[in-house]
Amino acid sequence: MKRILFSAAFVAAVGLGAVAANSQVADPYANNAAAGTLKFPLAAPAGVDSKAFDKAPANAVNQGKFDDKTWKYGTAFNPPPGAKIWNPVKLKMMQGGKVTGGTLFASTDPSTYCAMANAGYDFIWVEHQHTARSWADTARMWAACPQAKAVPGVRVAYTDEKEVQTALDSGALVLVVPTIRSYEEAIRARNWAYFPPLGKRSQGGGQAFSSQFWGNVPGGYRQTINDNLVLILMIETLDGLKDVDRIAKIPGVTAIFAASGDLANHTGYRQNDPDYERNINIVHDAAIKAGVRLCGPLAWRDRPDFTCLQAGSETAAIANGVKQDLGNLTNTQPVPEVGPYAKK
Repeated sequence: MKRILFSAAFVAAVGLGAVAANSQVADPYANNAAAGTLKFPLAAPAGVDSKAFDKAPANAVNQGKFDDKTWKYGTAFNPPPGAKIWNPVKLKMMQGGKVTGGTLFASTDPSTYCAMANAGYDFIWVEHQHTARSWADTARMWAACPQAKAVPGVRVAYTDEKEVQTALDSGALVLVVPTIRSYEEAIRARNWAYFPPLGKRSQGGGQAFSSQFWGNVPGGYRQTINDNLVLILMIETLDGLKDVDRIAKIPGVTAIFAASGDLANHTGYRQNDPDYERNINIVHDAAIKAGVRLCGPLAWRDRPDFTCLQAGSETAAIANGVKQDLGNLTNTQPVPEVGPYAKK
């Protein structure tokens, strides 16, 4: 507890200064070589059309006219051979274990976040869809205890490049995207979440790249995060149900979430009504056919095939006690062989 209180007090004292410092460390533009020291042997001559769109330089992998659809992606960002998974949530999912996420719904206090993150959950679901919390608040909380037992996770407000980019640059290792209404929207969510060649995430700065967070993971953050990120897409609407089989099969989707509340809200039926249960089973079947994890509320921990569970909010955790809430699922995180969550 002393460590948590110290970290929270430190972050509260320095405010966004710590976050800004981390961002500067990770900012690729801040680390550019000094002007005038670089040589550019393949640069186009001054004032001359190099015809690069139509003709590649000698020894280039991609020859002929430029074509984005046939581009052969290079090896500059490949993970090293034999790279191991360092995100314990991803590891636990791969092992078939039941994963729990505690919901931080309203608080912006780092000490509250850190207490939840060390209480026994696998990850903390910081809520951004249904609260007015700012990203600065979330980044500050994550910076207070980035390597607590539960990894940082978040439900973003909607499918949006900036929303997803900010979450990941701030340090999220579990990304939950709500109200996926179509296959095309699911593709966009995947694209913003993953670096090329799987997705289209921009390589920017942010505290995720810093040594305090994931900058020193074995193999490098940029090279290994695609294998360590957990992407959960929520099916909550009738149009989402229509496309769920295709959504679940999108490369990069780790899990699909059968949204218990909004599937009632959007369909007009409640749990145990035949129509409601049919919809939940449609999501279930899609996950099974695609071989991805199936998520739902903690109340469904004993429902067949649900192995990814959203637990209660910070107020519920305080009222009930996390151990009472989770039972034998408390503190069941696996220990990766490598990375910040490995045994010290």
